[in-house]
Amino acid sequence: MSMLLQKLYGYNAWANTDLFDKLATLDQEHQKAELHAALRLANHYYVVARIFAAHLCGVAHCYTSDNTDETPTLGELRAAITSSDQWYVDYLQGVSPENLTEAVPFIFTDGDKGYMTREEMLTHVALHGGYHRGEVGRLLWQLSITPPWDIFAGFLHQSEPERRQQGGAFPSQMRNAGPSDRSACDPS
Repeated sequence: MSMLLQKLYGYNAWANTDLFDKLATLDQEHQKAELHAALRLANHYYVVARIFAAHLCGVAHCYTSDNTDETPTLGELRAAITSSDQWYVDYLQGVSPENLTEAVPFIFTDGDKGYMTREEMLTHVALHGGYHRGEVGRLLWQLSITPPWDIFAGFLHQSEPERRQQGGAFPSQMRNAGPSDRSACDPS
């Protein structure tokens, strides 16, 4: 079990919840095209997550592409992504470190061959979802809507507020170090 991957998937679930909360505020009539584009992007990263879940389990999946022909509703996709996020959290609680390093052969939906460790697959799925949430965030900015605060450090400090109390006072020599003060950053 990887603590970093567990935290990363906790972050993914947190970020997806925030994203869908924000998408639910869109005007379904006046922002229909943007909502549809956002749903297509989110559905794509959901489908990829399900494909890799199948690869992780060594079973076949039903997808012939990295997205579906039909676009699910906001509620349907939110429920599906929430369920998928929980699947990954549960998977990580049970996987051994040895299994994480095991390389698994698979076939991409375009027919090309793939070969990745389980840890690499898990990392890919997490980063892939974050990339496409960022694209949805860009759509929200274009509508003059502030997107959710989708950053890992924000998740860590919100989910574990005691982190802000760690380390005591910030060292004064670091507080005053500027970009030209290389000695503050040079470990030698």
